[in-house]
Amino acid sequence: MLQPPTVRELELAALLAQAHATRRPIAALASTLVPEDAASAYRVQREVLALRREAIGGWKLGAKSDTGPIQGAPLPASGVHPTLSTLKHARFARVGLELEIGFLFGETLRPRDGPRDEAAVMRAIRSMVATIEIVSTRFEHWPAVDKLAQLADFQNHGALVVSRPVRFDPDFNFVAPRASLQFNGKELMAGAAANPAGDPRRLLPWLVEHCSMSGITIEAGCVITTGSYSGLYFAEGAGTATGVIEGLPPVVLTLE
Repeated sequence: MLQPPTVRELELAALLAQAHATRRPIAALASTLVPEDAASAYRVQREVLALRREAIGGWKLGAKSDTGPIQGAPLPASGVHPTLSTLKHARFARVGLELEIGFLFGETLRPRDGPRDEAAVMRAIRSMVATIEIVSTRFEHWPAVDKLAQLADFQNHGALVVSRPVRFDPDFNFVAPRASLQFNGKELMAGAAANPAGDPRRLLPWLVEHCSMSGITIEAGCVITTGSYSGLYFAEGAGTATGVIEGLPPVVLTLE
């Protein structure tokens, strides 16, 4: 049985939902409202979605190393957009850009008793995409914010733009693909593409287990973005971001 949110978790969720709605960042977060652990941060995430009356439109996963612990966040459906979308720069407190690979399952994965093994999760993948994530925040003094508070804030998620999907290829070079991320025609990536998590497919079984334990269904076709190959770059004004990962359709975002 899921543990209900505590009073302090409900208070943090209300602050985050208000910051989403008003676009006014939280100036200071009381130490008493910082989540005690990851489980607490995940309860806050779910409560923020409920307060915003948002469905889950995707997932954001990541790890700091190829063997490190995995974290994730649901993405509000209103913030998941197809390639060639135009978004207002002023909608976000900050506009950080990251180029990522996303995956889509071909079947709906409902909560169940007992874990699915890794092979079963891999068999469920139907397609893959290139994505540009807008990294943003609900905290005025980010990134000088407690890591668990950032996790509660959907891991600093602003929006996700998704390329046209192509059929999943298990032989694709997920560790070191050739890639480019440009803004207004200027290359942003300083070196070769690399995901801190290593092969991002390793993140997917964690998500399936996390959702199963949380009573969350992963809908078929729900995009799961899996960490930056480009590093983080900030767009200070209007322009067009173009992400290319060799073997995938390009993803294009215009900021106005």
